[in-house]
Amino acid sequence: MTDTLKGGIGRILGIAGWSGAGKTTLLKQLIPALVDRGLTISSLKHAHHSFDVDKPGKDSHTLRMSGASEVLITSARRWALVHENRDAQEPGLEEMLARLSPVDLILIEGFKTYPHDKIEVYRQSNGKAPLYPDDPNIRAVVSDDSLYTNGIPVFPSGDIDRITDFVLTITGISVKTP
Repeated sequence: MTDTLKGGIGRILGIAGWSGAGKTTLLKQLIPALVDRGLTISSLKHAHHSFDVDKPGKDSHTLRMSGASEVLITSARRWALVHENRDAQEPGLEEMLARLSPVDLILIEGFKTYPHDKIEVYRQSNGKAPLYPDDPNIRAVVSDDSLYTNGIPVFPSGDIDRITDFVLTITGISVKTP
């Protein structure tokens, strides 16, 4: 069973694997499949590199570069909070999850060393060893390669219906009826 977070913000499931394995490709198919079944989904992605969601030349970017610790950008369609860590340590997964609004399921891309249930996306052509032999939290593997997983289910990457069914089973989430 996947973790249920404190405060009832939702269940979590990781999508783990090496860069270039197809994690984001899987998520962009899995999220709409879960939403089509009536679930609310959030996603949390860990980046191993510097990134910026703001654009140089915009007022919000200018304010942040001027020293603001946080800049909240809002409009009628969306809002985003940009927080500068500056010299502070990168927050952990639990702290980031606590910032999300309650949903049925939070899909986490990355954080592959954290001890939460995960589905590994594996591509042999990456030249990296699979994670599942050394990670007891990997509940299934999505791969188009032939693998011996010692009983861990393996799904072809295009089998989104079966992957979605598996996600619902391991998370214990009941599909909502309209």
